[in-house]
Amino acid sequence: MMQLLKPYQTRFNDLLDQYWRNRAIEPHLKAAMVYATTNGGKRFRPALVWLIAEALGLPREKLDAAALALELIHCYSLVHDDLPAMDDDALRRGQPTVHVQFDEATAILAGDALQMEALALLVRAELPEAIRLRQVQILSHAAGSQGMVAGQMLDMRATQSQPDLEQLILLHELKTGTLIRAALLLGAAPHHDYDTLRKPLSRLGLTLGLAFQVQDDILEVEQTTEQLGKDTDSDRRNGKATFPALLGLEKAKAYRDQLIQQCHQLLAQLPVRSPTLQQVIDFVAERGH
Repeated sequence: MMQLLKPYQTRFNDLLDQYWRNRAIEPHLKAAMVYATTNGGKRFRPALVWLIAEALGLPREKLDAAALALELIHCYSLVHDDLPAMDDDALRRGQPTVHVQFDEATAILAGDALQMEALALLVRAELPEAIRLRQVQILSHAAGSQGMVAGQMLDMRATQSQPDLEQLILLHELKTGTLIRAALLLGAAPHHDYDTLRKPLSRLGLTLGLAFQVQDDILEVEQTTEQLGKDTDSDRRNGKATFPALLGLEKAKAYRDQLIQQCHQLLAQLPVRSPTLQQVIDFVAERGH
């Protein structure tokens, strides 16, 4: 199934390499930013940007800046999540985390800089001003205090009092779902009927993001640190709530499958017919890392 995403991964990695070659940044800071963004990764979020654009009949190249920007935000979030003050993880994608490879101060600054690079990419995109503004609003809302950062705050506080299922769902809708929702909204942003598409795409994105997180939690139970390329004991060590811990492994799998079915139903309600998107939805549950 990873072959399905391969063309999008290749496109993204080529664009990212070209982007870093052309950016003049203080060398130590740039080294950390490049390290944080080029050490593997599924490139699932940028692939979604391009896939929904293609399904809506939009030129893929018009969404290159949005695809890059979204992944930079995702990478910044991983850099900060791995810090000792957060999850205190030493391994990411089979490599030392940024604060281990460099130092904590460099990791913080690299994450900060990646956020600004993302917004600058959207501002400079070759799109009408109204579309650029729309994309900035989508990404800033998804990544900020109404989205991913709020989810991370809930995640940190959840170590003090264990959340129930409703609270855990909200946590991961914010922490994981909002960026996946943003992928679909960014890809659809240039479409003439965006206002009509926004709500159904939002529902699909949040549901898909939740399924993605449930599968992540399942993999941390079923796979080893070597297989996943990250510490599978991190959540338990940090007292984090997970879907398998709350529901049990088999019920967590059933919940994941229920979410995947909902995603297919939501996709069917959209004015697109994309077998590739259908396969990508299934990939979320079938992936092994």
